[in-house]
Order: sequence, then C-alpha cells, then structure tokens
Amino acid sequence: MKVALVVGTRPEVIKMSSLMLECQRQGIDFFVLHSNQHYSPDMDAIFFEELNLPAPKYNLNVGSGTHSNQTGNILIKIEPIFEDERPDVVLVQGDTNTVLSAALAAAKLNIPVGHVEAGLRSYDRTMPEETNRIVTDHLSEFLFAVTSTQEEILLGEGKDCKKIDVVGNTVVDALIENIEIAKEKSTILADSEISSKGYFLVTAHRSSNVDNQSSLEELFSLINGVLGTYTEDILWPVHPRAMKNIKKFNIEIPGRLKLIEPVGYLDFLHLQNNAKLILTDSGGIQEEACALKVPCVTLRENTERPETVDVGASILVGRDKTKCLDAMELLLSRKADWKNPFGDGSTARQILEILRSRL
Repeated sequence: MKVALVVGTRPEVIKMSSLMLECQRQGIDFFVLHSNQHYSPDMDAIFFEELNLPAPKYNLNVGSGTHSNQTGNILIKIEPIFEDERPDVVLVQGDTNTVLSAALAAAKLNIPVGHVEAGLRSYDRTMPEETNRIVTDHLSEFLFAVTSTQEEILLGEGKDCKKIDVVGNTVVDALIENIEIAKEKSTILADSEISSKGYFLVTAHRSSNVDNQSSLEELFSLINGVLGTYTEDILWPVHPRAMKNIKKFNIEIPGRLKLIEPVGYLDFLHLQNNAKLILTDSGGIQEEACALKVPCVTLRENTERPETVDVGASILVGRDKTKCLDAMELLLSRKADWKNPFGDGSTARQILEILRSRL
C-alpha cells in the first residue's frame, strides 16, 4: 500500500502528523506533499521540526492568491506528481483549497481519495471552506467521519454507507502525543509574562472577521468589552493577514491585549492548555479546546463542530459583545467536565487499518 499524505496549512500538518508517524511505525510506503498554501516558516515549517515529522517529498510553493487562482495552481502542479507516483490512495484532511485540489486531481486520475474529517457542515455557503468540504466528500471513496453526527449528514446526502467509517479525530492523537512534551519544552508562559489560568487566549483569522474594517472593529469592541469586565490579560498570536489588516485599518490596540507573532505547535498547545478561556473562530481550536477541557467562546454564527456546543464546551457568539460576555460568564461559572466527543487517540491507526483491509 502506497499512501500520499497531502497538506497545505498549519492545521493540516498537525492533524496529519499522527498519520505520518503511524505510517512510519507500521513501515507503510508513503510520501508527504505540501502545497505551501501557508508559506511562512512561522506558520508551517516549524511544525515539521517540532513534531519530528518527515520532510515533505514535494513542496509546491503556491503561496497566497484568490481562491480560484490558488486552487488552480495547486491542481496544475499536483497532477503530474500523482501521475508519476501512482499512490494507492490520496489522504486529505479538512476543507482548504489544497484539499479540494488534491481530491479533484486524484479523482480524475482514478486514484481513491480518503477524506479525513468527512461530513463536517456549517451550512453556511458563504464560507469557501464549506464548498471545499462538500465537493471533497463527493469525490472521496473513503469518508472518515469524526462522530456519528457527520455519519448521519453523509448518509442524508446519499453517500454509500460502505464508504463511511466513524473514527474520531486525529487532533486528539496529536494532543495525546504532544501534551507532555509541550509541558516540558515550552517556555511561552514565561516569555509572554503570563501565568497559568491567568489569561484569555484569542485567535481570529477568518476573512469574515478580519478582512473587513467594520468586522475587525466589532471584534476589537468585543475584546475591549472583555478587558473591561475581567482582570485577566488577553494574549493573541496574530495570523499575518489579521496583523496586516489591523495596521491597514489603524485599529487601536488596548493596553492589556498582548499581540505576539504566530508560535509553534508545542507553544500554542501549552498556551491553550493553560488558558482560562479561549476565544476563537477556528474549527480546529474548538476541537482542541474541547479535548483539553478549556472553555471556548466561538467567534462565529455557525460551526461545523456542533459537538463542542452540544457537550457544553463552546458557545457561539459571532462578534456580539453582549453575547460574548454572557457566554463567558456561563462557561466560567460551571465545571469543565464534559465528555470529549472526538475519540481516544487511535484515529490514525484505525484509518490505516481500514485502508489496508479495503485497498
């Protein structure tokens, strides 16, 4: 069995890391292809080094661009690689332009596609990620659903039940593999002059939150509301695009909001694990916060991770300051004793076992 593992962004590297390591452990023939959709060393290369992952055999260096331009560039560059390598299966994870391009190229070459995190739906078609995940699911022969929720969605869309397997989420594999390493190695708390459970952690990168001036101003109004209500500081490792727009729109930075450069996976994992509460628009961080038992306020009107809301780990607030403060009061007043719905850390092994048995 020859496996192609395709990544393009920081979350994909992290969530595919357990599959890379499990392939190595089992002696499976595999290669890593990186589109470099995230092209800053701070955003992805550091994760390969920190997690001791095999270097990508192929780097496409596509960089940024419009959605169509980026998707087209990846598609053009990835097809000849698949033709030359002829893997038995192409594994993609999530909902980026890289995922869609790789799935489309493989499907046209009659190479089976395995979609890790299949069946996620926000039902918001204004999100480009929603289009990517829907199309990828329809192109895939192997649909690796996180929970029964996604399985039901896929069945409702007419997918063959024989193609669907509920396996949990590789994000839990990565957390279990690295949480103790992060505790031992990370100095990010001291470096940032913060103490465990003495700060709130913010991440925001979605275009709906950071690319429009009025939206970004609303987000900062929400942050000011939090700082005015609580004594804790807020730490925000800022995505490059968000920082560019903060400067472009001349957004005033509150005194107790600490903006720092993007950090490596181990540092960020340590930041999440020690935060009193997380505010984010990231789907992956919703999952990680849930698994780490850290309450999460989701800066979106919808989510493709409804399990986090269902178990009481997260509350959706969009950019509404009042909703955010109400959600924080509720989350901080109750125990973080929810059950993690995203698996037990065996997802990568399950996926490879399924592929072995069916290819």
